[in-house]
Parts: sequence; C-alpha cells; structure tokens
Amino acid sequence: MAMLWYAVNTLSGSEEKASRALHQRIEMYELGDRFGRVLVPSEVIVDPKTKRKITRRFFPGYMLVEMSLDNETWHLVKNTPRVMRFVGGSRNPPPVPFNEVERITAMLNDDETPREVLDFEVGEEVRLTEGRYASMRGVVEEINEARGKLRVVINMFGRPVPTELGFHQVEKLTT
Repeated sequence: MAMLWYAVNTLSGSEEKASRALHQRIEMYELGDRFGRVLVPSEVIVDPKTKRKITRRFFPGYMLVEMSLDNETWHLVKNTPRVMRFVGGSRNPPPVPFNEVERITAMLNDDETPREVLDFEVGEEVRLTEGRYASMRGVVEEINEARGKLRVVINMFGRPVPTELGFHQVEKLTT
C-alpha cells in the first residue's frame, strides 16, 4: 500500500513532543515499514532586536505524517499522547494533496543557518503573499513580535479591513 501524507492536529505548542512520542510508538510497535517522515513545519529565525534564535512554526498545532493508512496505523497515531485527531475526518481522513506537501516542504529551511526576520515598521506598506488577500497591498498597523504576527489594514471597496498575518505571509515593498 502506498504511503500518503496526512495532517494531524496536536496540542498547540506540543508539536515536537507529539512527533517524538509518535516516533517512539512506531519503534515500540515495530511499524516502521508503514510510516515515512513526520514533519512539524517550522523554521529557525533570529529576532532582529534581541538577536535570539526562535523556532517559528508555520502551522501551530499541526504536524504532517507520511504513512500507509490502515486500522492499526490509524489507532497508533490517534492514541499517541498530545495528538488530538486527524484533520478532515474522524475515521477515514483524506490525504493531504501532494502539491500541498511539496509547497510546505519547500518552505522549510534546509540549511541550519537561522534566517533573520525582516524588521517591519508601523505605517509601512507591504504586499500580502499568502492567504485570501494574496497580492493585495496593505499598511502595517500593529506588530506582535512574540507571536510573529502583523496586523495589516487593507483597503477593500473603500473600507479598511484589518487582518492578522504571519511575518512569512507579507513582503516589504521596494521603493
């Protein structure tokens, strides 16, 4: 049976612990031939102000598991500590489309050098690169560095629409 990717919901902030617990259970039950990789999509960044290394997760509360789905593997993942549920269905979850998995793995920082976060400023104009407002322009209204989020105001039909985005979802406009 072919291995497909499945999204799994974990306790928020416990993605790495859930991944380690799943690896331990796979070894304990000797099911390594039915499992591939387990990914917690994240990157290491350097905070420009404090110069500290921070691990930023792209999808907090989720991990991706490559596996052959059957009754035994489903129960193994479902009963892993800190794992809540499969995304998309309780008993027969749909696999994550391969093109989506490729997009997520392309976002991962392969080299071990931490990437420096762009230093945004309030009032600065940015372009959205992801989400439902992708390719639109907006103005930074608020910066929450601890969470890696920006509040950007977009003008839509003459009305301001505030939206909260991650640093990786916007890019600075070059003047």
